Amino acid sequence: QEQLVESGGGLVQAGGSLRLSCAASGRTLSTYAMGWFRQAPGKEREFVAVIGWSGSITYYADSVKGRFTISRDNAENTVYLQMNSLKPEDTAVYYCAADDHWRRLSPSPRLADYDYWGQGTQVTVSS
Repeated sequence: QEQLVESGGGLVQAGGSLRLSCAASGRTLSTYAMGWFRQAPGKEREFVAVIGWSGSITYYADSVKGRFTISRDNAENTVYLQMNSLKPEDTAVYYCAADDHWRRLSPSPRLADYDYWGQGTQVTVSS
């Protein structure tokens, strides 16, 4: 059973930066697409960024494009989300997820395609 643990959340002022990490235990994540999703109070969970199993393909939500960067270190079994130029509307619980479809050609932005989820880490951006 995969276990994903997010860290790096916190309180930051608008314009600031945070780096989220997602560490996996259990099987290696090196053949899985990975994603970051977020859920703000009163809203549905939404796609933020995804990365293919090799790290060569990434997709971003329009709302974060140019500000956030997803990356992975398969040797460390860890996925990252670098968040720059943060805005108050980025405030949410951020979740890491793994898609266990073996070496999916293109990472999916659909929540339903992800099989394992972390517990989430809170990101709060003050204005």
